[in-house]
Amino acid sequence: MTIPFVLACLWCIAANFAGMLPSRRSHWPAAYVLIATGVPILVWLFFENGPWFAVIFLAAGVSMLRWPVRYLIRWLKRIGGQPD
Repeated sequence: MTIPFVLACLWCIAANFAGMLPSRRSHWPAAYVLIATGVPILVWLFFENGPWFAVIFLAAGVSMLRWPVRYLIRWLKRIGGQPD
């Protein structure tokens, strides 16, 4: 196994652990940290293991960080001028 693959697996474990912790702030600080660490891991995984592993990791990340992704899609629609 390559280092980016191991880091991607550890990132998934950390994301699941962060989701299980009780939080008064709706897990947003953890989401920011996971996004900031997940993007470089995704790029590194793409260059080391190819696009299929990167797509699988991206799908796993989107499934775990679905609320930030929903807010991002709403924000992009608002900028583009499309109604919700």
